[in-house]
Amino acid sequence: MLHLTPAPLHRLALRLAHALRKVWWRVAKPRLAGVNVRVLDGQRHVLLVRHSYGSRSWTLPGGGLKRGEPPLAAARRELAEELGCTVEELIPLGVNERRLHGAPCVTHVYAATLDALPRPDGREVSEARFFSQDDLPSGRAAMVDAALALLDGE
Repeated sequence: MLHLTPAPLHRLALRLAHALRKVWWRVAKPRLAGVNVRVLDGQRHVLLVRHSYGSRSWTLPGGGLKRGEPPLAAARRELAEELGCTVEELIPLGVNERRLHGAPCVTHVYAATLDALPRPDGREVSEARFFSQDDLPSGRAAMVDAALALLDGE
């Protein structure tokens, strides 16, 4: 994908936009909807990413739904945009409901296999790495554990 904005400036813009978005969420409390994708490798290690904005905690790949976008399409789009990968199959695992910066948020969680190794875009996602599910990093978002708990029945 061709980017006209230099990556460092793009990352700065993302950080500023996210700070403003968090204020809006706290004040307006809009109903948020998103997706997360649990990706495992052949050894059942889980893929976690770090975004270049926000808390920069390790989290599952994913993001928000665009207006009118079905969750399945959003999951495919997020993996393509952030990690340069297409999805062969998406399996719905469940829904995670929580508050995100004061706003109600419903996140659709999917399981997937990728067609290639993830390549972080260097703009929105600064790092992507597989972790053993028994040795997840301590600096991870709380939603990782909530999303992985949906897998207990899998």
